[in-house]
Amino acid sequence: MNTQKKMHPLPIRLMHWTNAIAMIIMIMSGWKIYNDEVIFGFLHFPDAITLGPWAQHGLQWHFFGMWVLALNGLAYLAYGVISGRFRRLLLPISPREVIREALAALTFKLQHADLTHYNAVQKTLYVGVILVIILQVISGLAIWKPVQFSFLVSLFGDFQGARIVHFFGMTAICLFMVVHIALALLVPRTILAMLTGGPRVDVRPADAPVSINSPNM
Repeated sequence: MNTQKKMHPLPIRLMHWTNAIAMIIMIMSGWKIYNDEVIFGFLHFPDAITLGPWAQHGLQWHFFGMWVLALNGLAYLAYGVISGRFRRLLLPISPREVIREALAALTFKLQHADLTHYNAVQKTLYVGVILVIILQVISGLAIWKPVQFSFLVSLFGDFQGARIVHFFGMTAICLFMVVHIALALLVPRTILAMLTGGPRVDVRPADAPVSINSPNM
């Protein structure tokens, strides 16, 4: 027998916004740490967008954000896999659809009438950022404890290689956030759905959503 649930259950909404806050903390504190020992001499981040008055404070904020993101992220991944949410919403991904819908987004013609179905651009972004975050964890551990995790450092060539990968991983996440927010603004209902839970859907036990009960709920 089918049961009805919100598209975004309360646990997903809480974990989503917790991840967002933790990511912002890590990015801003990471910029503070970067300024203390820059990789590219031409690039310094303004103090107004960094977190912490000194690099040591930035490091403390970074560790705080790291643990929040790690624990919450693991819970998010476990929930997504066990509940089948990732399989239902993120797979399959068609390259042809990605190109078509990316062009539609760039020309402000992206349609998203069904909130219970992620378009190809969303699927690609979500899967991509999950993979980048995993890479960030690995490179971050290599930077944090290069002696204890020397085998991880070797994956990036050396310590500086790990720093460079970590930097570009951060850049990729920042770009994801810009695109994610832009797409959400193009379809404001998606923001409201992540706040309220979105439309109710008929869900078969341990299976995928099959229909929308009311598009206005």
